[in-house]
Amino acid sequence: MIKILKFAFQILLYLLVLILVIYVFLWIWNFFIDELPQDQMVYGVTFSKPYAVELGLDWKEIYLAILDDLKVKNIRLIAYWPEVEPKEGKFDFRDLDFQINEAVKRNAKIILAVGRRLPRWPECHEPSWTLNQNLEVKNEKLLEYIEKTILRYKEVEAIKYWQVENEPFLMRFGICPKTNIEFLDKEIALVHSLDSRPVIISDNGEVSIWINARKRADVFGTTMYRVIWKKPFGYFRYPLPSTFFRFKDFVSKIFTGELFGQPKKVIVIELQAEPWGPEVTTRLTLEEQFVSMDFEGFKGNIGYARRAGFKEVYLWGVEWWYWLKEKANEPRFWEFAKSKIF
Repeated sequence: MIKILKFAFQILLYLLVLILVIYVFLWIWNFFIDELPQDQMVYGVTFSKPYAVELGLDWKEIYLAILDDLKVKNIRLIAYWPEVEPKEGKFDFRDLDFQINEAVKRNAKIILAVGRRLPRWPECHEPSWTLNQNLEVKNEKLLEYIEKTILRYKEVEAIKYWQVENEPFLMRFGICPKTNIEFLDKEIALVHSLDSRPVIISDNGEVSIWINARKRADVFGTTMYRVIWKKPFGYFRYPLPSTFFRFKDFVSKIFTGELFGQPKKVIVIELQAEPWGPEVTTRLTLEEQFVSMDFEGFKGNIGYARRAGFKEVYLWGVEWWYWLKEKANEPRFWEFAKSKIF
């Protein structure tokens, strides 16, 4: 028994040394890389109507400002199931139609996200009428809503990607049932059967291993967060150089068979550009919001993403920038995005 414990301890020690060596290597490597040139970057944003409403904003006003004032040309829109099917079998696409039609008018390109797990808290979004349904029935209804949504918008040429679920393998975050991988594959297969455009599958950038999500994706999307709030630790800054993402991209290619084949496109589907605190943003003072996302951090995260080497980046928090400008007399975030990013 003592020999076994000694052997296990040695293996653990070797692993820790290996991790330390890799970590030091990544930081040294980080000193030798430059940001991607601005003219090589494709920037976009994610827009969430419910979040705009939560911030006390006129969601149509801010959405049009994103398109007309910021002049965003790449936008991720979200087909929230409770909004699309507020009553069982009764579909209402009016608000999503508005978002898509206005983007089309301005020649913007769209990612349209469908599924149960979609951006913004509580992460999983289900209509209230599903509350007493068992999971099997609920899943069948979910597939019906996905099919209705894809069929409604498949003729919209401005849609360049479908996204199926959001970070489906990040099971420790959000008020969500455990991901059923077999059912996830069924969702992906359904979308592929209805339209030929690429499907995005996303995963967490800092703590997930990417492999399960990446091997299912036509286009893989990673998140990129720098400062989070986590109970019981409080605020926490990931001590990771941007080369961590380059290294992770390389390693995950090995396990998905891309290293010696055709590599998949990788995009940053969410780059943190808003606060992450102990409460929802509307309950935090402006001072507390700036603890995890002040103006220098905002600019720094954009530079960090450019050093990570991914050319397509979708910023997370455009609704907050507008709220700062309109409600808090703090226009710097919006104006910087307007003049330097888009």
